[in-house]
Amino acid sequence: MFPRKRHYQEVTALLRRAPVVAILGARQVGKTTLAHAVARRWPKPVRFFDLEDPAELALLQDPMLALRDRKGLIVLDEVQRRPDLFPVLRVLADRPTRPARFLVLGSASPEMLRQSSESLAGRIAFHELSGFSLEEVGAERLDALWLRGGLPPSLLARSNRKSFDWRRDFVRTFLERDLPGLGVTIPSATLGRFWGMLAHYHGQIWNASEFARSFGVSDMTVRRYLDLLASTFVVRRLSPWWENVGKRQVKSPKLYIADSGLLHALLSIESREGLERNPKVGASWEGFGVESVLDRLRVRREECYFWATHGGAELDLLVVRDQKRFGFEFKRTVAPVVTPSMHVALADLRLQRLDVVHAGDSTFPMAPRIRALALSRLLKDLKPLG
Repeated sequence: MFPRKRHYQEVTALLRRAPVVAILGARQVGKTTLAHAVARRWPKPVRFFDLEDPAELALLQDPMLALRDRKGLIVLDEVQRRPDLFPVLRVLADRPTRPARFLVLGSASPEMLRQSSESLAGRIAFHELSGFSLEEVGAERLDALWLRGGLPPSLLARSNRKSFDWRRDFVRTFLERDLPGLGVTIPSATLGRFWGMLAHYHGQIWNASEFARSFGVSDMTVRRYLDLLASTFVVRRLSPWWENVGKRQVKSPKLYIADSGLLHALLSIESREGLERNPKVGASWEGFGVESVLDRLRVRREECYFWATHGGAELDLLVVRDQKRFGFEFKRTVAPVVTPSMHVALADLRLQRLDVVHAGDSTFPMAPRIRALALSRLLKDLKPLG
């Protein structure tokens, strides 16, 4: 197992300043493993509650009675199964001496937990956990990470076949068990078809009307499907950047399947050879590059955009931090070239710099404030923003 030192440090730092910390992420991403790592180094006592275990749920039948006298660190795994715990946590978090800290783990985003956690405003800090990143596995495993994705059981499988089979089972279990466990009533077959269709639109701009026509439902209904998959971390939705630059700009989001391994499972791609022959290989590489860059930069979702005009100028990824803007283009080539669109983006968006992330081995300047950045050298040539 690859160490997750950065995530451990960030969660530990959050626990020092907030009485309640939530680790959120997709199923099987390693939330429980990370929580155990935090617990092992936490001063005793530590108590784990697994809310998928009926015996543990029985202990929390009266949560105030079960938790009020406990001290140290209390870990609540799969907390979305007991939303009634949040009002209790508010009362316990407001005690003047704060004898306990609470680490809650969930497979739903802050938006999905909002109604339950409104009372924890100012008391809870969120940490989003993704799968293994390029920084964690090393550049030497870049190809395996791209093909299999970052979900630990997939990446660490003994063969590509076992990895592929695990991901196909994950998709089925997610649709048939996990989503209903979150209270989702949409038929699994419908969401499975929608998710599969999204895989074929990976890296493209969202068109609600086109999806609605394919499903014979309203635009609002397919938007609800998209919101559901985005809020459970299996789809990344890049918001469009818009400002008055004198051009008609695209105002619909750009979509990616968040994990490249799940994308390949949805597209029935098992091997590197199959990936190379698939027409989505370029889009797959772009999405993998986007996730790798965002993880390396340490940015939040609300700092990430894409930009496009109806005249054809576009930028795959725009990161905005402290009024500074950084642009990224992704080209699966070993010989990237500067395009007119890059010059337009550089000028219109007033970028600090524009990096063209490519599949070659070298990082080198291409033009003023434009450089070619090798994905294989990402860890050496791209520094975190903070």
